Amino acid sequence: MLATLLTRSPCAQLLANLACLPGGTTPLGQAHMALAESAVRSTAISTADEYSSLFAGVSDGALLPYASHYLANTLYGRPLARLRETLGILGIEKGLERIEPEDHVGILCEIMAALIDGGISAPAGADQMFFSKHLGSWLNRFFVDLENVTCAPFYKSVGTLGRTFIEIEAEAFAL
Repeated sequence: MLATLLTRSPCAQLLANLACLPGGTTPLGQAHMALAESAVRSTAISTADEYSSLFAGVSDGALLPYASHYLANTLYGRPLARLRETLGILGIEKGLERIEPEDHVGILCEIMAALIDGGISAPAGADQMFFSKHLGSWLNRFFVDLENVTCAPFYKSVGTLGRTFIEIEAEAFAL
């Protein structure tokens, strides 16, 4: 879900599906509930505008959703080179339709999800290694930044969900 929402803005059908997310009393349940409520108040047009204002362009967007930016304050930096090395070892290639560099937060969430659910065949523990090496040091900061945006109420709730999820993942991997 995070990969989809960070790769493109949601269509009307996805917003309708998100509006039905069950909530709960746990932090993740509360984050789901907040996203569901935000989806009810949003439209495909409003979320497309939010997505564009947050992520479109290198200088105009409110956030730069790249590991290289968060880790090296640059684009196409050493973090991207190290990521590409790991992806090569894992046999993962960026699809030709992808225009973003591989260290884009949406692509990284997609890779992480596929490592966890077996969509990418990898040795045992590859998900934990990938998280530790390429996500754990910066992804929470990205989601906190997204959670603190004032110009994008829908994506603010995506930030809350992402932050909550990453905190749970980090704690689980620490065990």
